[in-house]
Amino acid sequence: MSELATLNIMYLSGVGPKKAELLKQEAKIASYEDLIYYFPYKYVDRSRIYAIREVDASMQHIQLKGRFTSLKTIGEGRTKRLSATFSDGTGTVELVWFKGLKYVQGSINGDSTFIVFGKPSVFNGGISIVHPEIERFDEAKANVKMGLQAHYNTSEKMKSNFLNSRVIGKLIQTLFASWKGKIPETLPSSIIDKYRLMILNDALRIIHLPSNNQELEKARFRLKFEELFYIQLNILRLRNQRTYNIKGHVFGTVGGYLNTFYAEHLPFELTNAQKRVIREMRHDMGSGKQMNRLLQGDVGSGKTLVALMVMLIALDNHYQACLMAPTEILATQHYETISKQVEPLGIHVALLTGSTKKTERDRIHQSLRNGEMQILIGTHALIEDTVIFEKLGLVVIDEQHRFGVEQRARLWRKNPNPPHVLVMTATPIPRTLAMTVYGDLEVSVIDELPPGRKPIQTVHYFHNRRNQLNRFLRDEIQKGRQVYVVYPLIDESEKMDFKNLSEGYEYMQKSFPESRIVMVHGRMKPSEKDAAMHEFAAGNAQIMVATTVIEVGVNVPNASVMVIESAERFGLSQLHQLRGRVGRGAEQSFCILMTDFKLAEETRKRMEIMVRTTDGFEIAEADMKMRGPGDLEGTQQSGLPFELKISNLSRDSQILQMGRKVAEDILEDDPLLEKPENYILTKQLTKLARAKINWSMIS
Repeated sequence: MSELATLNIMYLSGVGPKKAELLKQEAKIASYEDLIYYFPYKYVDRSRIYAIREVDASMQHIQLKGRFTSLKTIGEGRTKRLSATFSDGTGTVELVWFKGLKYVQGSINGDSTFIVFGKPSVFNGGISIVHPEIERFDEAKANVKMGLQAHYNTSEKMKSNFLNSRVIGKLIQTLFASWKGKIPETLPSSIIDKYRLMILNDALRIIHLPSNNQELEKARFRLKFEELFYIQLNILRLRNQRTYNIKGHVFGTVGGYLNTFYAEHLPFELTNAQKRVIREMRHDMGSGKQMNRLLQGDVGSGKTLVALMVMLIALDNHYQACLMAPTEILATQHYETISKQVEPLGIHVALLTGSTKKTERDRIHQSLRNGEMQILIGTHALIEDTVIFEKLGLVVIDEQHRFGVEQRARLWRKNPNPPHVLVMTATPIPRTLAMTVYGDLEVSVIDELPPGRKPIQTVHYFHNRRNQLNRFLRDEIQKGRQVYVVYPLIDESEKMDFKNLSEGYEYMQKSFPESRIVMVHGRMKPSEKDAAMHEFAAGNAQIMVATTVIEVGVNVPNASVMVIESAERFGLSQLHQLRGRVGRGAEQSFCILMTDFKLAEETRKRMEIMVRTTDGFEIAEADMKMRGPGDLEGTQQSGLPFELKISNLSRDSQILQMGRKVAEDILEDDPLLEKPENYILTKQLTKLARAKINWSMIS
């Protein structure tokens, strides 16, 4: 489709330089091809014309045919509006415009028959439509507006410059009317024939101008399949390239460090899930290929212990290992845990963070270079150029989504021969998202909690049960337990009526005068934040009032209660992560979700899911369906490492799996896509790669 890609949208009839610049800025439409691939987000059936007497305010959208019987301007200045009465002989409706009054007035001719389209509502006892679309009946017929009508996303800036959804649709019609050529195919005929896919030329025309739902679904399927297939093909081909081109250190020995630790120093018996994932990693590291594995497991499932045992395998093979964590508090926690566990083995472990003093930093650098330092734990400080290992064999990255791709890659490149890589996350990732974002990694899952852990009891309270909550918290504190209270905001917001941290801290001080209370939020200096967290971890404070900065942070087994204020403000995965801060000891733990009584239906569902299950994967699947896949890691879908123009990972999982299977079959026959019949695939991958990140460095 190279020719369409080179045609500037400015030269399409109806665009021009000004609108072209706006389309580029607001919708990333710079060429004819960009416009063709600017897909509708919904379709409205315009095949039916309602009689006004049939209309009620519960209807989503209606289409009417009739004449204007009156037109008047009401009010002045900002309150000025245009009001029209529209009749079809069975009744009348009021049509109202607050913007574009001159344009609407110039469009209305009392003698003509019009088609009116919009969302009905009730005003002053009658049916009213605000900002309806209007078009003369003869023009509506000519513009094929009487079937399925595509609707396109447009910004406020676009709308104010006469580039609304309807105009976008007209531009696409103009493009197809003027473009006489056939859009070149982007899939091999073998795939099209085998899976009975619509050809690209037809699919792209129909997706914008469908005549019925049946052909629309076929066009959608073709375009979704292609999008997801190429993502999978790219990921799997890069994995093949890495497998063929990058040899891994062979960790063939399971020696004294691991065997002694396993036999004499395990803090608790391994679960079957932990044993399984360790076996998977041992196989990877002994295969002669570089390990690139994602380890998923809920908070408290024992990922750190697994990581330590894998590091011991590296040490048994005379290599060094390092662990990078996103925050100083988490790195320190890992250091304290791991150094204590390996102390009887005489293993040299160091902690390197931004606050490590220069003398200690110099000592660490020296001992890394001469091989004396065996395990290094730290933050972003590990990726500094001055950090040089003698023989780095294993890199472990905790809460990996908090690091950028390039940050991870810099650690990756610390050795001439890249080390084995283990990335860990406590955020459960739905299968479809894992296949796509981490599709080039092998995935291990710890789906059991260590023995002795009790499932967290979760309850949902409305604010009118505040006194009951306080009595419960007081009882837990008297038992020697500690409490987290999490708020969504730091300071009061005029726009949002949710509980805020500052007020909450004052309230808790008044309600629990006998308890020591610390506060933690993101605006505090790191030293202040760490001091408060350490005080709570040491048991010197009974209550921690915080924002979500404690979502990933200090491990306090004695904390048994998590209170989440204004829980309606949080997504499911975030609620689950916060809940995971408790339940880390042997005592029964509780999570209390506090909300206002008035809740939206979707919010009510979120609370019900949280109360019903503690299964992180079930919660992640539900969250992806409700909020979109990208948001699971703090971004919308557009924030994924690629742009999905038509697919949706939560709704199109079957198409994704089909695309992956087709890609696997092709690569099994031609691992590096070198055969002539696969030229069309490599050509398309090259084109797509221009706009993508470097997938080979995803780990």
